[in-house]
Amino acid sequence: MGRAPYDLAVDSGGDQFPVTGPAPRLSWKISADTTASYEVEAAIDGALQPTVTTDQRLYVSWPWQALGSGQRVQWRVRAGASGDWSAWSAFEAGLLDADWTADWISPLEPEDPGYGRRPAYLLTTHFELPGAVKSARLYATALGVYTAAVNGERAGTAELSPGSTSYDHTLYAQAFDVTSSLRPERNRMDLELSDGWYRGQVGAFRLPAGWGTTLGARAELHIELSDGTRQVIPTDGTWTSAPSTTTRADLMDGQSVDFGKAAASEKVLVNVVEAPSIDWSPAPPVRVIDSRAPERIHEIRPGVWVADFGQNASGWIRLADLGPEGTRTVIEYGEHLGPDGDLSTSHLDSHRPGEPARIFSQRDEVTAGPAGAIFEPRHTVHGFQYARISRLGAALDPSALAMQVVHTDLRPTGEFSCSNEDLNRLHSIGEWSFLGNAVDVPTDCPTRERVAWTGDYQVFISTATRLRDVLGFSRKWLRSVRDDQLDDGRIANFSPDGRRIKNNLDDQFAMMTGSAGWGDAVVAVPWALYEEYGDEAVLAENWNAMDRWVRWALDKARTTRHHARAQLAPEPEPFEEYLWDGTFHWGEWTEPKKRDADGKLIDPVQDNPMAWFMEDKGEVGTAYLYRSTATLSRAAHVLGRAEEAAKYADTAESIRLAWQAAYLRADGTTLTDSQASYVRALSFGLLPGEARGPAVTRLVELIRNEDTHLGTGFLSTGDLLPVLVEAGREDVAYGLLLQRSAPSWLYMVDKGATTIWESWEGIDEDGNAHDSLNHYSKGTVLRFLHEYTLGLRQDPDSVAWRSVVIAPTPGPDLSWARGSHETPNGTIRVHWQLDEEELRIDADIPAETTARIVFPDGTEYTAGPGRFRAARSIPSTNTHLTYAT
Repeated sequence: MGRAPYDLAVDSGGDQFPVTGPAPRLSWKISADTTASYEVEAAIDGALQPTVTTDQRLYVSWPWQALGSGQRVQWRVRAGASGDWSAWSAFEAGLLDADWTADWISPLEPEDPGYGRRPAYLLTTHFELPGAVKSARLYATALGVYTAAVNGERAGTAELSPGSTSYDHTLYAQAFDVTSSLRPERNRMDLELSDGWYRGQVGAFRLPAGWGTTLGARAELHIELSDGTRQVIPTDGTWTSAPSTTTRADLMDGQSVDFGKAAASEKVLVNVVEAPSIDWSPAPPVRVIDSRAPERIHEIRPGVWVADFGQNASGWIRLADLGPEGTRTVIEYGEHLGPDGDLSTSHLDSHRPGEPARIFSQRDEVTAGPAGAIFEPRHTVHGFQYARISRLGAALDPSALAMQVVHTDLRPTGEFSCSNEDLNRLHSIGEWSFLGNAVDVPTDCPTRERVAWTGDYQVFISTATRLRDVLGFSRKWLRSVRDDQLDDGRIANFSPDGRRIKNNLDDQFAMMTGSAGWGDAVVAVPWALYEEYGDEAVLAENWNAMDRWVRWALDKARTTRHHARAQLAPEPEPFEEYLWDGTFHWGEWTEPKKRDADGKLIDPVQDNPMAWFMEDKGEVGTAYLYRSTATLSRAAHVLGRAEEAAKYADTAESIRLAWQAAYLRADGTTLTDSQASYVRALSFGLLPGEARGPAVTRLVELIRNEDTHLGTGFLSTGDLLPVLVEAGREDVAYGLLLQRSAPSWLYMVDKGATTIWESWEGIDEDGNAHDSLNHYSKGTVLRFLHEYTLGLRQDPDSVAWRSVVIAPTPGPDLSWARGSHETPNGTIRVHWQLDEEELRIDADIPAETTARIVFPDGTEYTAGPGRFRAARSIPSTNTHLTYAT
């Protein structure tokens, strides 16, 4: 079986088992190259299907009759008619929308106490079973967040179900195997339901989500008894509702639980909510991924302890010691400790110019009931490294306290390590930062805002694919991006958009919707996924949204001008129809702040918000308009849309020439003359060939003027080091990477960061925190570690890693690096070792993959599947190994 196909997969989500729709696609990997076709065999509900033959192995269309609700599939594959069969793989179809018979049920709620203060509700039914159970599946979903239990036993391991979606268009269900929880005779089923993303608080200013005002749940328990008879227990008017022991539940504010509380039950409301059709998510579930004991805990005053879990992450506290009945424990969460050792969260307060600050808080409370209860607040989620626990009149047992790390269960696909422990630490904090923001959707931070800003994922997607398998996770999110797209083609600033800007165009925030670098996520993310995984369906399902976005941006370029340009020249130049400068752009965002004469950091957004809002950011807008239009042309070519491919290629070239006419001076410098503008021009291919050299020279000069410190922000940081290496300036790239004073990555490492900061000076020299301490955008530097320090990257013309480049760029004091990447073809492994003046490269190349191995002296080798090993003498004077720092 060693050469049999392996890693069989369907595009599905699922908790205890994969769950799909009616026609899942099939994929597998092979151990060695083969020119043979593949045979696929399946049994559906035990019935063997006709064997099918295909010459494809990725995203193979479902070859048999469409699956019905709940059907169970076992399948396997072999290469040719005589190859070894793979092991059997199994999955199930979910309960398809047309087959749901259950009612939507809702709790009868008293007068609304307001968002952030609402309780959770326990929806309950009892039922009889005449005999032993052979199999049982619970299918459930909600408008809100729910947890399910059968006879007091939790259903599945998924958290925060049904997840974050644009609830006016998309709703996912979950399937659970509850066979072992059922028993003959009397049984009980409970659904605990809270606000969740549906009607809880949203964003930095914690406004109520606008998806709906009434919670709802829908569930069906499908039971097969040992005698072959079947029974369905649906949600209907016989269910009851009561406030649960969760007296307050909000994803942002926190959760309160009173284990001594009891409430009378009432009949549920039936079918009083409207919901979209039910579907099945392609993404893995959110789970408790790890449990961490506190590294340190100390009592800062009587009855108040501060616990340090050693890692900033998303999740909650699990507390097994609640004290005597009636004891009240308060848990507050944060990312930073003040000089006095106490929790400090003021850096996370939200400030809007001219308005009072929105004070940040993440707070759970629990009141002990009878002995034995464990507090685990599964109807909220927090971002934290530290917790302050307050309890009067009872001791705290540290061994009963644990951080539950909670995020989407994304499969690891990339590893990196090297001889520099600081870089290993940087890689670790970047990965933790992404995972802390991968809670069902890719959020900006797990604390202050917790929304899936499009710009954040746009810049990080090519790094995310190097760390984890994010195909299903990203496809799920992109569906919300499409759901939230405005009628005119604009892309919302974040999706799912609980503020529902597409329905509130008079909102001030609507004027700040449609920004370059943010809306362009609808083009950049699908294309990055296609390049990584080779899945054309990602392009097909997003094509209309991509096309509408680019057409809107082109229209705004043609019909609007920035006021400053209009004042200089009332009559526009012909090329100006391709300049996107007349609408709002966030711009480069979070570039390192300058200091005034007193040494105080200058914040343009806070200090002069109107000037910042009105600033001409056309260089950024036009650059992104070019990149998205050119990308759209390539996507059209892949999808067989030849006419559109040619049209958008011509348009992209017109935009590139317009960018040059407006923003490139005759001496090769840019009008903006910032580090970011040169990085963008070089990375996006905006410059004519003769201008690339002067642009690199000026970029290096700007970096040296800042004493080898970076000056890029949100959009360009990820491309800064690659641009320098590709231009032959490894010395400057590593000088920036290894810089220890702010702004730099290793400044974060030296300050004890465990995740990437939002601000370059997230913790200043005085130990004060600023902004979020868990924002993954600047973690795009991890891509550099994989692609240049390790040297493993995909060939520019390759898709799905069919052709790779292995070209290490050893930095100063680096003697080795090793890493791997799990591609659609299998695992690529690379290890290089520098011994005095000899560089040795070892690599494992998987099937259907060719590699071009490039040594620093320019020597090249070509390798196919299998093991590669070679060494070259590298003189110490080689420019690749000597750096001015």
